[in-house]
Amino acid sequence: MKDKFKEIFKDIRAKNECSLQNRAFKDEAAFRSRDEEADDMRSRFAVDRDRILYSGAYRRYHGKTQVFSFTNLIDEEMTNRNLHIAYVSQISRTIGKYLGLNTELIEAIALGHDLGHAPFGHDGEKALSQCCEAAGIGQFHHNIESLHIVDYISRKGRGLNLTFQVRDGIISHDGEVHNTVLMPDLTKSEADIQSYISSKKEGKNVQWMPATLEGCVVRITDTIAYIGQDIEDAIRYNILKRDELPAEVTKHLGNTNSQIIDTLIRSVIINSYDQDWIAFDEDTSAHLLELKRFNYKHIYTDDNVKKSNMIIYRTMSMMFEKYLEDIKKQNRSSKIFKHFLDHKASAYLEQFSPAEQVRDFIATMTDRYYNEEIKDYFLPWKW
Repeated sequence: MKDKFKEIFKDIRAKNECSLQNRAFKDEAAFRSRDEEADDMRSRFAVDRDRILYSGAYRRYHGKTQVFSFTNLIDEEMTNRNLHIAYVSQISRTIGKYLGLNTELIEAIALGHDLGHAPFGHDGEKALSQCCEAAGIGQFHHNIESLHIVDYISRKGRGLNLTFQVRDGIISHDGEVHNTVLMPDLTKSEADIQSYISSKKEGKNVQWMPATLEGCVVRITDTIAYIGQDIEDAIRYNILKRDELPAEVTKHLGNTNSQIIDTLIRSVIINSYDQDWIAFDEDTSAHLLELKRFNYKHIYTDDNVKKSNMIIYRTMSMMFEKYLEDIKKQNRSSKIFKHFLDHKASAYLEQFSPAEQVRDFIATMTDRYYNEEIKDYFLPWKW
């Protein structure tokens, strides 16, 4: 039976490979840092996808902010990190299908690209980064932490041993940087990734592209997935009205999330089909950049949004120092031991400093968990 199953899988795999265009990354070319026996039912990228999908870090997506902190406590239809991941996965696979790319590689990257996001989105990331710099371990960047999670934190500190191509796609996403054209860097190596990590932690501005067209698709899709949805959430949150959107932009892109997504997807497919790059056309890219600037001014830096996020900035350094002190004093009753360090392999404990362990613990928290820790810190309950 096993031999028959292998024969069926080999036949299906060959048919799938034939459907890929010649620029798609083939599963047979994928490699891991630690060799493994091939799975007789799944491709290498399907294995990676499933490892991410069933990880604890993936399950915690549901409890993490996308943009609007604390709103999920009163409105469960506001977008959270889990929904964003689903949108990126669906949109990027649609683009990949039209372009004849490897959708299993795309899906694995999409599902794993935000695993390292701290609680409370980008404001939580900035607050944690300030603490990390003060502790001498360099800046915190969620894409670097995402790779760190799959390499060193998952599976009790043993890591998921993902393929290089998925790992590269995870660390190479960057929805904050605006690109009209994404040209993959086909020569990248593990040494390049480690050099990039060191440079980013030092605060350097690094020009960085994914190693595959599939990674480029996920990176460009990250923006497609959030730009219009953030507008819909802002309207729902009553900090923006639809008729306030810039007229010239909406004329070109549309004024609803579905219209914006449709316009951007079509632009990517038309301008990337049978090409060595993933790209928007110039006009669409210019209007998208204008919409990003509009969102930054009217949503991300809105007084109501920033007011709620002040709690994060005021408490992050307190919690960071608390956990550092708990490690120093070996306070085994602390959550950093009970819920994190006591469940990590010796390789993790020996390789990373107390400050790095605190960084990793906080980065894995959901919004609710962080909130409860703050309440426990300021209002300890004694029986």
